[in-house]
Amino acid sequence: MVSTSALELAARTRRFISEQVLPVEREIVVDGRPMDDALRLELQKAAKEAGVFGPLSPVEHGGLGLDTRDQAVVLEAAGTSLIGPLALNCWAPDDGNIHLLAHAANPEQAQRYLAPLASGEVRSAIAMTEPAPGAGADPGMLRTTAEEAPGGWVINGAKHLTTGADGAAFVICVARTDDGPTMFLVDADNPGMRVLRRMPTLDHTSAPGGHCEVEFSGCFVPDTAVLGEVGLGMEYAQVRLAPSRLSFCMSWLGLATRAQELAARHISRREAFGARIAEHGLAQGHLADNEIDIEASRALIARCAEVIDAEGPASSAARHHASVTKTFVSEAVWRVLDRAVQLHGGLGVCEDHLVARFLVEARAFRIYEGPSEVLRWSIARRVLRPYR
Repeated sequence: MVSTSALELAARTRRFISEQVLPVEREIVVDGRPMDDALRLELQKAAKEAGVFGPLSPVEHGGLGLDTRDQAVVLEAAGTSLIGPLALNCWAPDDGNIHLLAHAANPEQAQRYLAPLASGEVRSAIAMTEPAPGAGADPGMLRTTAEEAPGGWVINGAKHLTTGADGAAFVICVARTDDGPTMFLVDADNPGMRVLRRMPTLDHTSAPGGHCEVEFSGCFVPDTAVLGEVGLGMEYAQVRLAPSRLSFCMSWLGLATRAQELAARHISRREAFGARIAEHGLAQGHLADNEIDIEASRALIARCAEVIDAEGPASSAARHHASVTKTFVSEAVWRVLDRAVQLHGGLGVCEDHLVARFLVEARAFRIYEGPSEVLRWSIARRVLRPYR
């Protein structure tokens, strides 16, 4: 059950987004540019002053320390703006990396990497996805290697779609070792790592640092750069995955609720064929279907949050519920945004009304953190397991 304090925090968050973030969001969307770090830090300072900063961050590092159920209502409120989660420091990839570092980092690593990340001083990235024939949805295809060397490791390989790499203070690189996949902390100034370019993706307003190609060539890191234990990289990835998928769902659901409000307001004012559009049955049908998708998504998120809090993020039940929730919510959000565009008519494809940009930005949600097709395959395997 969501706590009363979380509901109050969600209300304050929505007020903060409305008063301080939405005006900035419109400027960014109209200009067609991503949010830079200077603006991010300015908004995060305002969020701290408003007492809404860091819903995913530990209390000892300046965050709010919410459990997953309480995060759901707060992140939905933050997600009512494309850049709201960035202002609150609860957006990918930093959201998942905060959770991962809190779980796997030793005290020295926590002080050096987790503390500044959780407080919003820096951004981070995680380098997992590779160009073909390397790892994508199948982590077993990992080709980047890390070989032992005196005092540390040498990493070689190519990554792409590394979210946030341009301007990140550090990158968590996943590489193969003789003992299995391992995670390494690589500082941005390491001469063996190069951010080659930002890939030209559909989503750019909500992705500071872009989605980048990154090269590791003779990249030496000391033994102290190993995150967790050697060979356990995939186990740590599982700890990160379910919460990261769910926080995506929470935030994007917030944007869907915003689009629903914009659409309802628009059709209540616009007239066609002798009546307000809101009085036409087909328009009401779109609005009703949106509400059904929103409520169903909210229920799945709440259930998944309960499982993660009760059984842990790496449990089989948490992974299963996160797969179900992410598959449904990513597709439901797309449906809601698409109907919102339709309800705006010709203005729906004009970015003056924002819903067009919402739709474009959200398209990748059905792919990032696991494509719907792969998640359906995973869900079916778990369903069939008792019958084999």
